[in-house]
Amino acid sequence: MEPRDWILGLIKENLLVFLLLIVAGGLFFFGTVEFLTQKDKDESVVFEESEATESPKLLVDIEGAVTKPGLYKLPSDSRIQDVLIACGGFSGEADRDFIEKNINLASKVTDGMKIYIPRVGESLSSGVNTAISPGSSLVGVNSAGQAELEALPGIGPVTAGKIIAGRPYSSIDDLVAKKAVSQSVFEKIKDQISPN
Repeated sequence: MEPRDWILGLIKENLLVFLLLIVAGGLFFFGTVEFLTQKDKDESVVFEESEATESPKLLVDIEGAVTKPGLYKLPSDSRIQDVLIACGGFSGEADRDFIEKNINLASKVTDGMKIYIPRVGESLSSGVNTAISPGSSLVGVNSAGQAELEALPGIGPVTAGKIIAGRPYSSIDDLVAKKAVSQSVFEKIKDQISPN
């Protein structure tokens, strides 16, 4: 018997076994490919979910005497200090005296806000459009309206009404002394208010 006839005879006798081995090998191959591609799909779904749960972003425009003026996308709980860090800080031309007296670096920023940092010798009354001008960075407890007071953290309509009813205040500490706000609320707002 020739080797060729012997192999053909072996295949005929075990045809079912050979077919099962070929089918099992194909299933194993396609199953492995499907498993690996499904794993990639699962990872992309997790990535998309984590993007969807990211905190909302704010778009803030900072111009004037800063290192890199322009638009910056920041987390929703950002402060003016965070915007300044993002843009590289003040330039050498910045009017530091004005900044120290008028800009509260702890103030929260809002979406679409424009911040203008003046240069030394620049007069803001000369038509410069700024969201931060003298006195505007702090909320005056003696002069602010209901809506301005309610914009402060922890202040609702009732507390804003108490603040208005308790006027005048000689200092911001009077808010607690006159029981217009609690100590915990005062701690949240003390850097955002003035007695004006």
